[in-house]
Amino acid sequence: MDVDDGESGPEDLDDSKLRELTVEATRARYMGADKKRRRIRRANERKFVFDWDAGEDTSMDKDPLYAKRREGILFGRGSIAGVDPREQREKRGKFWEDLVDRRMTEGEKERALELMDLEKKQDAKNAFMDRHWSEKPLTEMAERDWRILKEDFNISTKGGNMPNALRTWAESAIPERILTVITDVGYKEPTPIQRQAIPIGLQNRDVIGIAETGSGKTAAFLVPMLTYILDLPPITEHNATAGPYALVLAPTRELAQQIEQEATKFAERMGFNVVSIVGGHAIEEQAFQLRNGAYIIVATPGRLKDCLEKRILVLSQCTYVVMDEADRMIDLGFEPDVNFILDALPVSNLKPDTEDAENPNETLKSLGLSGKYRQTFMFSATFPPAVERLAKKYLRRPAVVTIGTAGKAVDTVEQRVELIASEEKKKNRLLEILNEFEPPIIVFVNQKRSVDLIARALEKQNFNVATLHGGKTQDNREASLRELKTGVKDILVATDVAGRGIDIKDVSLVMNYDMAKNIEDYTHRIGRTGRAGKSGIAITFVNPTADAAVMYDLKVMITNSPISKCPPELARHEVRLWDLFFPLSALTYFF
Repeated sequence: MDVDDGESGPEDLDDSKLRELTVEATRARYMGADKKRRRIRRANERKFVFDWDAGEDTSMDKDPLYAKRREGILFGRGSIAGVDPREQREKRGKFWEDLVDRRMTEGEKERALELMDLEKKQDAKNAFMDRHWSEKPLTEMAERDWRILKEDFNISTKGGNMPNALRTWAESAIPERILTVITDVGYKEPTPIQRQAIPIGLQNRDVIGIAETGSGKTAAFLVPMLTYILDLPPITEHNATAGPYALVLAPTRELAQQIEQEATKFAERMGFNVVSIVGGHAIEEQAFQLRNGAYIIVATPGRLKDCLEKRILVLSQCTYVVMDEADRMIDLGFEPDVNFILDALPVSNLKPDTEDAENPNETLKSLGLSGKYRQTFMFSATFPPAVERLAKKYLRRPAVVTIGTAGKAVDTVEQRVELIASEEKKKNRLLEILNEFEPPIIVFVNQKRSVDLIARALEKQNFNVATLHGGKTQDNREASLRELKTGVKDILVATDVAGRGIDIKDVSLVMNYDMAKNIEDYTHRIGRTGRAGKSGIAITFVNPTADAAVMYDLKVMITNSPISKCPPELARHEVRLWDLFFPLSALTYFF
């Protein structure tokens, strides 16, 4: 009987298992056994092993050295051991001061005191220089302050011996009589053009003023004019037939009458009379007004030329000349008339075309019987070649005063543009806008026929409307303006006749129902609002097809305005190649 010894031999394995073991043994003997490779751990799989057990508390607070901290004993002022750090610093500082003082010689001490004095003076000088010019008295104004004043009001000048600009009326060299009138009229602060043009005018120098519309140019030449007349003998029956002392030329009747009204406010208080000579009135009536003479005449070039040719008026003693909006006079074709009028002035008191014309000591000299040197003011929004020719011919070494950028609207006017092509949509939108603004409002259109059509449409909606265009008589024009100024009418619908020279207070809105044909007329239209530092709004309807010629110029003007926003449709408009090579200004000049 076989006994099982507990061990298994080859006989206990099945044949398949035995064959596998045999193959593995043979492979290991002749091919080498497979070595087990050690698995490489990744960096993020490694674990740091501390020298202590994870459950052991290692906080410092368990250490008796930290658990029982030492507390300092406070003495004196609450400081440890009675030591006061602040007192120690003071003593240490005084110790070093005493030590340095003992070691310094007398000369070194004097030098130290001098350096301290210099430092104090430098600090005082810096504090002085940091003050704005408006905080300083006139005697402390430095050259830098005068430059800052001009920069603050955007004033730029050209010409020699330029006087400083005005800070206030009281600090000026204006005669006391005229200062009283300025106060009575209600002029509180001079405008930028007045700040620089008046001091130059008081030196009897010729002036070219290039300023924005609505910038106060009238007072800028009136104040020097009245100062000039004060030094001349009064007009009596003996010299009344020799003509006026001063002459103001304006391109339109409305502007001439506007200047007459403003001049009368000043002149009447000083005993001077002002007469306007414009078309639309009987020439016999104006001749009757001149029978007792006139100190100041305000005229349009065409009517004044007629009066000179018919011997109704002479200019034998006229020595003060103002040409307001000279560029507009040229545009209206008055250049020959202006030349005729200026050639009729006496030549005995012309300034020399030398440096003496810039020297106030020479320009203010008396010429005996001829009175004083002739003084000429010229104001213009732009300075085209025709105006430049006029200035070179009749002005002597003029001082040029530019306020802001020539030919741009005032920065107090917010310009808005709406692109509308349909006439019906324009009318509906106009009614919506007019209901949002308080009167007075001016609506501009391009044609006389459109004035009457728009006015009738507004009257049907119960608006109080006045109209103004070139087809109306002078009396009707004056009546329309008077109704708007007095509040009888709320809205004035007008052509470009009202674009210049119309000064209506507190116009809240200028509505360009039709876009102007050129950017210059647009500038003068929107200049009817935002005058005398007040804010205003100008809204313009633009037809993308009909107004394409001026859209790029309009885009540039609105983009340059700090308070206006250019609509995306207009902002995408690019300049045309035709405009680059043949701008409208060039075509106007040549044709």
